[in-house]
Amino acid sequence: MHILIVNDDGPPSNQSSPYVHSLVKTLQAAGHTVSVVLPHTQRSWIGKAHMIGKTLKPTYFRPGTLHKDDGTTHSKPLPAGAPEQEEWILVDGTPASCVHIGLYHYFQDRGPVDLVVSGPNYGRNTTAVFGLSSGTLGGALEAAVCRRKSIAISYAFFSRNHDPEIIAGASKISVRVIEYLYNNWGKDVDLYSVNVPLIEGVNERKVLWTSILQNYWKSGSCFQEIEDDEGDASEEEHRIREGEGLPEENGSEGSVTRHKHKHFKWSPRFTDVYQSVEEAGPGNDGWVVKEGYTSVTPLKANFMHAAAPTEGELKLPQLEISDLEKLSISHKHPKHFYALINYEDAYVQPLILAALKTRLPAESYTLISSISDLLDSTSPFLQIGAYESLPFPHILSNPTTTIANAYIIRKALIRKHYLSTTTFNWITKNPSSILKTNIKSACDFELDYAEFLDEALVEAWELRESFERNERKESHEREWWILKPGMSDRGQGIRLFSTEEELQFIFEEWETERPDSDDEGENENPSENEAKKTAEGGGDYIVTSHLRHFIAQPYIHPPLLLPSNPRKFHIRTYVLAVGALKVYVYKEMLALFSSSPYIPPWSPSTSDTTADLSPHLTNTCLQPSVHDGTVQSFFSLSSSDLSATMKDDIFKQICETTGEVFEAAAKGMMVHFQVLPNVFEVFGVDFLVDETGTAWLLEINAFPDFRQTGEELRGIVGRLWEGVVDVAVAGFFGLEGKEKAKADMVLVREVEMGRR
Repeated sequence: MHILIVNDDGPPSNQSSPYVHSLVKTLQAAGHTVSVVLPHTQRSWIGKAHMIGKTLKPTYFRPGTLHKDDGTTHSKPLPAGAPEQEEWILVDGTPASCVHIGLYHYFQDRGPVDLVVSGPNYGRNTTAVFGLSSGTLGGALEAAVCRRKSIAISYAFFSRNHDPEIIAGASKISVRVIEYLYNNWGKDVDLYSVNVPLIEGVNERKVLWTSILQNYWKSGSCFQEIEDDEGDASEEEHRIREGEGLPEENGSEGSVTRHKHKHFKWSPRFTDVYQSVEEAGPGNDGWVVKEGYTSVTPLKANFMHAAAPTEGELKLPQLEISDLEKLSISHKHPKHFYALINYEDAYVQPLILAALKTRLPAESYTLISSISDLLDSTSPFLQIGAYESLPFPHILSNPTTTIANAYIIRKALIRKHYLSTTTFNWITKNPSSILKTNIKSACDFELDYAEFLDEALVEAWELRESFERNERKESHEREWWILKPGMSDRGQGIRLFSTEEELQFIFEEWETERPDSDDEGENENPSENEAKKTAEGGGDYIVTSHLRHFIAQPYIHPPLLLPSNPRKFHIRTYVLAVGALKVYVYKEMLALFSSSPYIPPWSPSTSDTTADLSPHLTNTCLQPSVHDGTVQSFFSLSSSDLSATMKDDIFKQICETTGEVFEAAAKGMMVHFQVLPNVFEVFGVDFLVDETGTAWLLEINAFPDFRQTGEELRGIVGRLWEGVVDVAVAGFFGLEGKEKAKADMVLVREVEMGRR
């Protein structure tokens, strides 16, 4: 059934509301749909009150670990499309207000509310003295006058040591009572008041029908006077100036009584209640709870007793041991960690949260909103976020308890000119490496101004020799090159050329378009450079920080073209690097197609620097849409276009090349790729397949643009993050990942760096 939970103690707190989370979880475990609306703070002893004239404002509470004060409160609800996550409503009102808001303003998509449960209260609500003022009973009464079945539940504690097992037992008997009462509702009953004693074995003790004991305060006021002796000097001066300090004539006509300012502290004498229970003898609700039994009191919504069906014991159906085990609650997972997930990308964020939820036990982690929410600096901690937001000092200081999703330094891979140096150095020492046959040799050079191009190319031997060979040749006979700014991304600044004159013209054109700002900056995360381009107008010139490092590589022609789709494409491969160091290739790869049919680089439409390069650039950010076949699953390409044998061969090349280049960076460029044992990172690695079937490594991207996958293939990215959780996260915290996701993550290289 659909149950609405309200209370008067507020959200879960060991200090003031230690029981509500346990009851909610036990009801859910029993198969019920549970919706929760609670006061945002303690509202005990407020009865059935409403705050007239006050505009109530909700906040949104996401419960954390059972019996831990680690839930989080948010000003806005989870957005539409976010992964499924439990979320309660908190209202700055009373329990009675929570009933109305829960019944009429939320949860309509879950169907009508069958039952309102108010509680469990932190303390008993037996006898008239407690019941008449109880916010817990007030919530149930409000539901009753809204013509809903309602039950007020209170837990009578005898010790403030919140033993999780005893609380679990109370929740189990509460669920059994709730289900029995709902299915056997009294004919003349508006609501029930249930009191459960927090004692060992309460789930196996009797449940008794009772009436409310009529009792009264005996000892006068429930308040203690406290003198106000904290007045300041300005108040005293004001009092004297008004004549308040002048002596009065005792007994003179017209004399008045002066009030003494004082404060009043809530201090009821509960011994009055307990004494009234002892004096009344057996049968009432107070006596039943005192004796360690659960009391059930049928009520009308007018503070009059309703007739009990029978006298004596209420017999509940026997609960089998297997059912007890199913309802058992583990208040703390032995391998528990805190997770701060803030990827700052609405496409990826819900997929990461869903991966955690589906791959790990719910009790194994707690989501937090800030690193300050950790119990202490050594608490087990996972952070997945934007590069700039990661707490690298904390990561470095806690190598065995904290893991995050980016290496601090990895320029050797993600900067094109660094990658060129990485591969050149590795091939020099390892001439049989696959990098020699699957990465085009590159000339890298630095240039600030076009007039210095001759000097910049002094050591670019291969490029200069190519220019000489191309002299007096027709354009279709030349060797063609592709120019890439070393720090650009998203296809910015890529040009084709075959002569020095064409290259010269490219730089002269950029100088003409170059903005006035000369700000320089370099960051491990390319998103900063992307932001600069956007801020400076988004043109295809190169921002200042890019106008220095360049690489030129032989243009790969002819590329592999599919018979049914004559457009150039490259393969986007997601690669997971873990610790120091394991490298995995995610098997579900993407084929990213250009927006126009392929034409040779010497075609009249592309042989000048102002030409349309759309037939040559396959970056999805340059396409009008990710639909129309521009993004496809590589292994789902038609077998008539690409045979299974060729797909497997391409994948094998990709795996070997990827493993080799990461090892080359880790061992040969240690200054520019610094691995850490408590870090993992997902890279987007791009390959282009030529007509002979060779898979050429193009570039490696940090924080790849997952949105390029689009909605139709969103599951590919979701399964990638499931694999990341299984391989990188679960292993770090000693949890077991799921084998299916592990199978999709192919281990291609394990490099022993001596860092554990």
